[in-house]
Amino acid sequence: MAPIKLAIVGAGPSSFYVASRLLSLLPRSGPHASTLKIHLYDRLWAPYGLVRYGVAPDHPEVKNCTHKFDEAAADTRLRFFGNVNVGPTSPFSHTLPLSLEALRPYYTHVLYSTGCTVPILHPALPPSQYCIPALSMVHWYTQHPSKPSPPPLERTSHVTLIGQGNVSLDVARMLLTPPDHLAKYDVPTPVLDVLRRSAVQHVSIVGRRGSLQAAFTTKELREMMNLPDSSMVPLDPALLADVEGTTMLTRQQSRTLQLLQKGSKNKPGTTKKTWSLDFFRSPTGLTTPTSSSEKARLTLAHTMLDPSSRAVPTGESSTLETDLVITSLGHRSEPSAPWYEPGLGHLRAMSGRVVNADGRIVRNVYASGWAAMGARGVLASTMMDAYAVADTILRDHFPGEAVQTMAAGAPESAADKAAAEHAIEILPKEVDLEAIPPDVEAGLEEGRVTDFEDWKKVNAEEIRRGQELGKERERMEWEEARDFLAKVRTQVS
Repeated sequence: MAPIKLAIVGAGPSSFYVASRLLSLLPRSGPHASTLKIHLYDRLWAPYGLVRYGVAPDHPEVKNCTHKFDEAAADTRLRFFGNVNVGPTSPFSHTLPLSLEALRPYYTHVLYSTGCTVPILHPALPPSQYCIPALSMVHWYTQHPSKPSPPPLERTSHVTLIGQGNVSLDVARMLLTPPDHLAKYDVPTPVLDVLRRSAVQHVSIVGRRGSLQAAFTTKELREMMNLPDSSMVPLDPALLADVEGTTMLTRQQSRTLQLLQKGSKNKPGTTKKTWSLDFFRSPTGLTTPTSSSEKARLTLAHTMLDPSSRAVPTGESSTLETDLVITSLGHRSEPSAPWYEPGLGHLRAMSGRVVNADGRIVRNVYASGWAAMGARGVLASTMMDAYAVADTILRDHFPGEAVQTMAAGAPESAADKAAAEHAIEILPKEVDLEAIPPDVEAGLEEGRVTDFEDWKKVNAEEIRRGQELGKERERMEWEEARDFLAKVRTQVS
């Protein structure tokens, strides 16, 4: 049987879950062990993607999945190459550029697991110093290599978040939690310094629909309700009365309603900092101030739900004075990605298999996670999708063999088989199992490309530095990590 030499573009959770599944279904003690090699490429120098650069710092338990990823990386059949940008120009000058054409001759299979890295902007709210995407905030407080500028919190008393998903609540919580409470977590010292100078007194969280349609989870809402020195502005009782008699509520909707009825732990009027959930409001424009003594003016259309639960304007509007608007409306894949479909906002894929513009399967090219489905779901759903894609890879490679019994995916349909017969070929069937592109090899020797052993050294050092400061870890940026690794290599030699 020909080998599976898989290049995974992206090294976030979906990538590692696919790799872990393949390694476990083709164990080192099994007959197919020697036929599998997996190489993960990421334009970031550190692995784990959103787990490192997207999870809120005060949610350390969410990062426990990295233990499973570390187990996968301990298998010698898997290698990680960080700081390598596969595809068009990278936003980071320090990354090694590598075209897909230069990658293809070395692999029999390719998986795109690049996530959704481009924020969706609101058409009425163009980016400016008064309006930024939530992704910039998240990348700032997780010290992402994109290095967004710190928000001007020292002169910001009112922040407005557009969107009522978990990311909005993460950002609000970071702005309202006392910095001393955050100091024990994975919050970089420069971020804590900015938060300690913050003048934020109120955060408005705006959504175009009502409480039953809000995208945040009960867990996230409960955390907002329990903020130590902030309180929630009470909702208009009419908003809750309208939904109290609603039948067929989901379990989450019922719990959300109960939390909203109860209100925050701190009673209104007892705290200096406050926050509000502003339902049935949709932004229509932002007027920026003409002097430093003024605030920006956010115009909001009042909305209601039509019979299909879509938000429609009522004809009324209001204005909200604010210092900073942060939009949190979702994400899409990069339009420059191969097989990107503009109407979908992600790659064209069918049951994990990449499809070209003519609807033909690209043989042995796959997509998983947000790259294939769009930016939705949590780590648990990402894992299940990744496992399904791994199973598909094995079914395609071992048709009719017993290895299929290990894969839980649905059996192939006649349509799938017919589509596979008309698939296009872009990858070789035979390759050198140990070879990697020469530019990557040179990058490893120069210290420009990182491997998993490099990451393990940086990870241990970040944790050590954090322990000295009484916190989870103290993060390094690329320049510091590069110098640290160069010093370690010198000491070893």
